Amino acid sequence: MLRWRFPRGVLVWGALLFLYPLGRGLSEEATAVLSLSLDQAVEKAAAHSLSLQKNAIDLRNAQYAASHRWSELFPSLSASAGLSYGTPLFTGQGFQLEKGGLGYSVSAGLNLSLQGGLPSAMKIIALAYQSELLNYDHARRQLAIQVTKTFYTLLTDKNRLAFLKESLELAEKQREQSRIAFEYGLSGELRYLQSQLSVESAKLELRKAQTAYDTALRDFLLVLGYEETGESGQVLLEGTLAIRPWEIDSETLIHQYLAQRPDILSMRQQLERLRFEESKTILDSRAPSLSLSVQWRGNGEGGENFSDTLSGSLSLSIPLDPWIPGTKKSQSIGAAASALEKARLDLKDTEHSAMSQIRSLTANLRSSWESIEIARLRARIAERTYTLTEQGFQQGTVEFLTLEDTRSTWAQSRQQLMDGELAYALMILDLAGALNLDWRSMEQNAE
Repeated sequence: MLRWRFPRGVLVWGALLFLYPLGRGLSEEATAVLSLSLDQAVEKAAAHSLSLQKNAIDLRNAQYAASHRWSELFPSLSASAGLSYGTPLFTGQGFQLEKGGLGYSVSAGLNLSLQGGLPSAMKIIALAYQSELLNYDHARRQLAIQVTKTFYTLLTDKNRLAFLKESLELAEKQREQSRIAFEYGLSGELRYLQSQLSVESAKLELRKAQTAYDTALRDFLLVLGYEETGESGQVLLEGTLAIRPWEIDSETLIHQYLAQRPDILSMRQQLERLRFEESKTILDSRAPSLSLSVQWRGNGEGGENFSDTLSGSLSLSIPLDPWIPGTKKSQSIGAAASALEKARLDLKDTEHSAMSQIRSLTANLRSSWESIEIARLRARIAERTYTLTEQGFQQGTVEFLTLEDTRSTWAQSRQQLMDGELAYALMILDLAGALNLDWRSMEQNAE
């Protein structure tokens, strides 16, 4: 019997050819890159936010109550049924079980009470829904602003990493040049050792920045819900941090957008609610109340002799003590009026604080933009100085320490510029939150 044997090399190569596509697919899957834009980040954060979900529950409950305000007018309904049995125990023939001793009763009732403060109570319920809607919109917008801040901060940190890598490459290039010059006797050992120290220092700074960036990115992804679902992988943040000067008068912003600030709207809603509360307190205390009651009752014994009665009552109650000064109900009316007056004062204080905040932010934006322009000029001068110093170093007219100082100055100016641009962008987001605006809409006013 003949047996064919494949050479071992053929089997190995065949297995490699078979497993190569599978391994390539697994490798591509393992190194999948997640591209994350700002809009996707905001959407993910809104869907994953537990606080926003709780606000949505409160909003849903308030909406349900507002759509069922008629329940304030709904009467109280009741129904009951009962069985009874009666028999002698010590007299007559004693205890007996007879059909005639069995009795039953059924009843149904309706009670309706109408008070003068009922319309105000229904308006308070509707206003509570509007307040919850405002709270939900404000929480969602603040969440979007916070996510945007973190996203832009991560973009800035990513650019900072790129610059640190560039600085490391320059340091390594200088070390290589110093090594060659040292080996050929064109420079001393000290210069070569200093170049090695510069490389190690640049590596350490890059590692620290990379660790901080990775930690901040993981925390950000956890807020978006990626870590829990295992969808993070390698993350690539899409977008750039582009800023433009903001040129608009603070008084114009106050005139156009002060009334739509969430805190101002909330205070106005609270003021309106307290106005309804005062009206409700006055009407419930001093206005006459009307009560309607209807009762039906049926009785029977032994399954026979059934009888029923229908009764009703209508009463009008006129309170007297609330009209007497010093009584408890009179004091409650005065307390409601005092709460309303305090709310008016709180509204004025909130408006003054809001105007001060808007003026401060717009003034800081102007000064911040001037600082950015100076920082850009400083960075250009530092870069040009480093280029000229490097040329002098190559020609042997500049010491290595001088070159390191100019490189450090250039790096510091770049860092300050990136920090200034980030602070300016975050300040615009703060102003958008103060005006209760979508920050993208503010670009239309930027010049």
